[in-house]
Amino acid sequence: MYEPIRSPSVHTPADDAVFPRRSREEELDIQLAGHLAALLAVTDELGLRTAGDRIAEQVARLRGAPPARHAGLTAAAPADLHRRAHALAGRALLVAASRADTTAAILSAERMDAHTAALAALAAPASPGQLVGAH
Repeated sequence: MYEPIRSPSVHTPADDAVFPRRSREEELDIQLAGHLAALLAVTDELGLRTAGDRIAEQVARLRGAPPARHAGLTAAAPADLHRRAHALAGRALLVAASRADTTAAILSAERMDAHTAALAALAAPASPGQLVGAH
């Protein structure tokens, strides 16, 4: 009823085929560089130059080339940007810890702390002596 399949399945690797394979460490380096590059973009958007430079150093170390710096701005509120940066730093921390990259892990943890503090400062009510909305 059906004609038999005459070619090998694409799901079965050929014995003599050469596929580019990366080690687990190389894959983790790629992941970590990606998370840090995304964190760099948000950090640059927040205008945190010193922190951005430190993150850029780590991205350059992992990729072997300096990263592109973020020049565009979004309409996102500062609190949203800090939340996004905190999440990205957390992802970078997880990958850095799994690849035992102490420098990137410390940097990621510091960035998480900084964004947590920034969020707390944004959420804090105005001091009693300060008039809010006065012209």
